[in-house]
Amino acid sequence: MIAVANLSLKYGKRVLFEDVNVKFTPGNCYGVIGANGAGKSTFLKILSGDIDSTTGHVNITPGERIAVLRQNHYEFDEVSVLQTVIMGHQKLWAIMQEKETLYAKPDFNDADGERVSELEGQFAEMNGWNLESDAAALLSGLGIKEETHSKLMQELAGNEKVRVLLAQALFGNPDVLLLDEPTNDLDMETIAWLEDFLADFQNTVIVVSHDRHFLDGVCTHIADIDFGKINLYTGNYTYWYESSQLALRQRSDQNKKTEDKRKELQEFIERFSANASKSKQATSRKKLLEKLNVDEIKPSTRKYPAIIFKQEREAGDQILTVENLNHYTEEGNKLFSDLNFSLSKGDKVAILSKDSVASTAFFELLAGNAKPSSGEIKWGITITPSYLPGHNHEFFKVDLNLIDWLRQYSEEKDETYIRGFLGKMLFSGEETFKKCNVLSGGEKVRCMLSRMMMMNGNVLLLDEPTNHLDLESITAFNNSLKDFKGTLLFTSHDHEFVQTVANRIIEITPNGFIDKSMSYDEYITDERVKQQREALYAKK
Repeated sequence: MIAVANLSLKYGKRVLFEDVNVKFTPGNCYGVIGANGAGKSTFLKILSGDIDSTTGHVNITPGERIAVLRQNHYEFDEVSVLQTVIMGHQKLWAIMQEKETLYAKPDFNDADGERVSELEGQFAEMNGWNLESDAAALLSGLGIKEETHSKLMQELAGNEKVRVLLAQALFGNPDVLLLDEPTNDLDMETIAWLEDFLADFQNTVIVVSHDRHFLDGVCTHIADIDFGKINLYTGNYTYWYESSQLALRQRSDQNKKTEDKRKELQEFIERFSANASKSKQATSRKKLLEKLNVDEIKPSTRKYPAIIFKQEREAGDQILTVENLNHYTEEGNKLFSDLNFSLSKGDKVAILSKDSVASTAFFELLAGNAKPSSGEIKWGITITPSYLPGHNHEFFKVDLNLIDWLRQYSEEKDETYIRGFLGKMLFSGEETFKKCNVLSGGEKVRCMLSRMMMMNGNVLLLDEPTNHLDLESITAFNNSLKDFKGTLLFTSHDHEFVQTVANRIIEITPNGFIDKSMSYDEYITDERVKQQREALYAKK
């Protein structure tokens, strides 16, 4: 168990946490949520001991081990992949190192022999003889091939390093597992593996993530950071979101009788408890929900942006035709080949690829920012594409405030008009005079969305649109795309986003493509699709 008592953290006049008291118990997974800047990652660093709180303390049950997902991709560059994973169990690694040092002594004596005997006993008790096979199994589950296990970390690509560091955190069955954005740079298959792993994990997990499907799949509780406090709620993210929205509506309805409110809340809990039977942690979660006091549900104070896409004109029947499209990198590596498809009105297409370079290149071609190696892209004459690139830094290399930045892209120059679009994305008052070149990643994406809304395109092109956004913005974005009447092509690693928006899936590979009119969940479970994918990826 890990318990926080009277914890506060202050930076000058800014109070991040104040008098926080909360307990995290074994067998549960806690999803830490809060707006950008609320202190989610900072809270995990306090729990791990990486930073100190201003007041209060963190108590961990004596003898328990904490493991942390580290995000420093260069820390282990001179270490092999397999050893990097094993180093996650610091005590076991220390025993191994001491053993090796003693065995290597040229003047090995009786005292050394006694010490080695002690270490060997501890090593065996900690299942040390299976450590390499256990570490290798974790790596394989996370998509790191066996021939890579002996390589140095510096030889790996960035997304491979992420997987190795995740394996390091998971290794050795830690008593408390702290994970900050564990799904970053993971493909959907690896995320599914991690969900299964954590669903079966018997100890305490505390996780920060912007992936709603992931939070729903693994969490038994939500730890909500709001106004410097941390409140625990039973259930997963969807339950917290829907119940808080229900409570907010009820609070705004002053004429609704108390008994009617209670009845409505109770019916909601019963409905959600029934739905919980479909989840991996169904039994324990359902029991927790049945014990929930309806008075515990409180409205959220979150602000959600108003993302509203309108079409300047309705598209004609000819949307987009792609013929024999092939594309290579400058080094000559094939990204995708023989791509042929056409779009119909109302298509909402998720573009899948195991290679993010390939999907980004595809969207750059569609947007007209690059030329294909061969093949054609033909847009209909009624089409106005609107593009949200995955990399937007080129747009913010100017020394302009937000009003003047957005004004660049608008035919209507009136400040009130410009402010209206910024306001929809929660930029108001003095914030609109902030310089665009000092914005955070999430703020830049919100500015780009203001620009997109202003363009009124009838086809939207979105390359990893949820990157850098908080859960509130992702939820609002998700809902807006479900309501959008035009045509859409997008790529995303957010399972919930893809499942709830896409009605068609196109997967691009160096050896061909798959095109299916079905939901994402249907796509990943369809046996014929699985066979097609295996055949494509097996080609050399």
